Amino acid sequence: MNTPHTPTASVKYQIVIIGALFFIFGFVTWLNGSLIPFLKLACQLNTLQALFVTFAFYISYFFLALPSSEILKRVGFKNGMALGLLVMSLGCLVFIPAAHERSFGLFLMGLFVQGMGLALLQTASNPYISILGPIESAAQRISIMGICNKVAGILSPIILSSIVLKGATAIEQQVAGITDPRELDRLLDELATRVIGPYVVMALVLAFLAFMIRRSALPEVDLDAESNQELEITGHRTSVFQFSNLVLGVLAIFLYVGVEVMAGDGIGIYGKSLGFVLDQTKYFTSFTLTAMLAGYVLSIILIPKYITQQAMLRVSAIAGVALTILVYFNTGTTAVTCIALLGLANAVMWPAIFPLAIRGLGRFTQTGSALLIMGIAGGAVMPQIYGLLDRDLGYQLAFLLVMIPGYLYILYYAWRFR
Repeated sequence: MNTPHTPTASVKYQIVIIGALFFIFGFVTWLNGSLIPFLKLACQLNTLQALFVTFAFYISYFFLALPSSEILKRVGFKNGMALGLLVMSLGCLVFIPAAHERSFGLFLMGLFVQGMGLALLQTASNPYISILGPIESAAQRISIMGICNKVAGILSPIILSSIVLKGATAIEQQVAGITDPRELDRLLDELATRVIGPYVVMALVLAFLAFMIRRSALPEVDLDAESNQELEITGHRTSVFQFSNLVLGVLAIFLYVGVEVMAGDGIGIYGKSLGFVLDQTKYFTSFTLTAMLAGYVLSIILIPKYITQQAMLRVSAIAGVALTILVYFNTGTTAVTCIALLGLANAVMWPAIFPLAIRGLGRFTQTGSALLIMGIAGGAVMPQIYGLLDRDLGYQLAFLLVMIPGYLYILYYAWRFR
């Protein structure tokens, strides 16, 4: 990979800008942990229906990642990032008619549009941060981005829950006791409109950031300008699918995002199954993200000085298996704590898998990155599998059957490319 010869100060400036974008990723993405119980109550949904929140949001990556790659080739990284922010802003505005109509379909449309914008942003920003230095320390740089992401993720469900789920348990009990359909509709309509203010503010902030990115001095990176070194690395391969580290990495990302979403957005639903009330479970996502934040800090300290990113990935996968087993054999606070600690195990996975998967791609980096971003659709599919299994097998066994295969495959990938 041809790394731009930029002064240290310039590289730091670029990292700060990308860090701000990762903060936005985290803030918008982890709002889903609060939206699931909110929409479940406001739109009177069952668990499987409520999990369509994650489906609508993450499935957009599958459809938009490859087009995003083509968009970036045409307009460049900086313009592509600005466009992604504007698309996200539009998705936030869709929540206004969705709330007024209390339409679950419109809420899902807004989430899908937000995911479209994020697909474009992530397709640009992840390879960008990977190449701002040696590939061997890419996990460290992505971990710094992860801190920005997870700090936002810790804050966003707390902020949104304090607004839209204020007094949630009392509202839930009130809804259960209402027999007049008109009175029920009035209460739920009033609840649904709580979401308008936060999402209007986010729409304005995203539009402002798009303007700032467009005006910034963020440089372009020419991934098509191959050096002789790149040609030696890639050989004369003609297809991105000739790189096994990428092909297997796409599945690793798919499964990783699935287990991450289950541990982050799914912890509230699991906690509800354990008997915790909504006023407690609405904050559970922040517990998982706090553990992830600790994991990112730990990886920054350890990688690559004390342990390689591949070895850290193996340790993390083994920890994921162990914690999932503990969740299965425990209940109450212990089980919730083990799910939250999965955030610690998950923290290094994206930072380690992504640079391993794009290593040596050369001119195929943009397409390879897009394929990896498509793998984010795991966050759409795996919660739905959990919801289906939950109906027939119960929440404990369903959780085990969804999580264990994901961690075992990630362990295989870490061993294969160690």
